[in-house]
Amino acid sequence: MSKRLPISEIWVYLSGDPLFALIITLATYQLGYLLYVRAKRNPLVNPVAISVVLTSLLISVLDMPYEKYFEGAQFVHFLLGTATVALAVPIYNGFKKMQGKFFQILFALMVGSAVSIASAVAIATWLGASQSMIGSMYAKSVTAPIAMGIAERIHVSPTLTAVFTVITGMLGAILAPYILNALKIHQWWIRGTAIGVGAHGLGITRAFSVNEEAGIFASMAMGLNGVISAIALPLVLSYIRVRF
Repeated sequence: MSKRLPISEIWVYLSGDPLFALIITLATYQLGYLLYVRAKRNPLVNPVAISVVLTSLLISVLDMPYEKYFEGAQFVHFLLGTATVALAVPIYNGFKKMQGKFFQILFALMVGSAVSIASAVAIATWLGASQSMIGSMYAKSVTAPIAMGIAERIHVSPTLTAVFTVITGMLGAILAPYILNALKIHQWWIRGTAIGVGAHGLGITRAFSVNEEAGIFASMAMGLNGVISAIALPLVLSYIRVRF
């Protein structure tokens, strides 16, 4: 007759398995998405924010080190770059819709990105943040894979940059609809462009769930913003550091 393992030993075994970390990640997101749909896609019920909170609580309760968690979650992390590249499809499909709006979008990207960086760095400096934290604010307004690449080029922490990038995306996806409604901005292409610049990948998910045109313009805005930032930001920062 086989001997039954105590439940505590089963949990120890599961918490040490990288596959368990992957199950936690996918299950918490699925739960967050179900709540999002049940709430009739209310921006306050953001599935990514719910998943982050639940995952953090679970790995804390299970006393699972982050390194062990990431062994399983790295499979999802790998797909992040693939998903970013896949945005080329809606961008290509939306080129015709950009006709007559290119310069407006480009101007919005440049101003929006500059204001986002300047305001974040200024607030962090005013609050007395460390230099590593301030430096990580520079690239937080582009999608995570590009932001981490920029962080390495400007010699700041990619990990901190990724954290601020995800927080920026979650806050942007939650608050953007309310801000745009308050400003009485109802054109979908303008709303999508603003969300793509300010909330990158998470904002795009939100935009596509509401309106296809908004999602397409959000994708284009995020992609163009990422390319421009990856080229211009390291050059501008190098110039500033040399001069000042």
